[in-house]
Amino acid sequence: MDKKLICYFSASGVTKNTSEKLASLVNGNLFEIKPVKEYTARDLDWQDKNSRSSLEMADSSSRPEIKVKLNDIENYDTVFIGYPIWWGLAPRIINTFIENTKLENKKIYLFATSGGSGIEMSINNLKNEYPSLNIISGKRLSGNITNDEINSWLGK
Repeated sequence: MDKKLICYFSASGVTKNTSEKLASLVNGNLFEIKPVKEYTARDLDWQDKNSRSSLEMADSSSRPEIKVKLNDIENYDTVFIGYPIWWGLAPRIINTFIENTKLENKKIYLFATSGGSGIEMSINNLKNEYPSLNIISGKRLSGNITNDEINSWLGK
């Protein structure tokens, strides 16, 4: 049986809610990617070029530290990685997670939440940065995802 894990980073709660619904729909377990230093509203002010999120996204080598590492990844066949879209990309903490988790030989599905930005640029960026990973596809999900939408995405 294909065991599924939904790993997600959520700065404001939107991606968390979507991840919980996805986990319920695919019968998967949840793992929250939490930063050591939580993001404040000021940190997330994308209009401030000196906000924490702006500085991290401007530096492609930035790797925010994760509070808890995932230790049982070998128990899963399929891994969903969810995140909000920041500057068209996955937040740098997603790079930290990928680089510190043994994801080789896993089926990986990316999903993102966003008010208006698409996910395509973030998928292409992660595929280029991590060519050894089996990133199957990605999808922008809303909080109103349905079984039919997930089954269509997963080719069922």
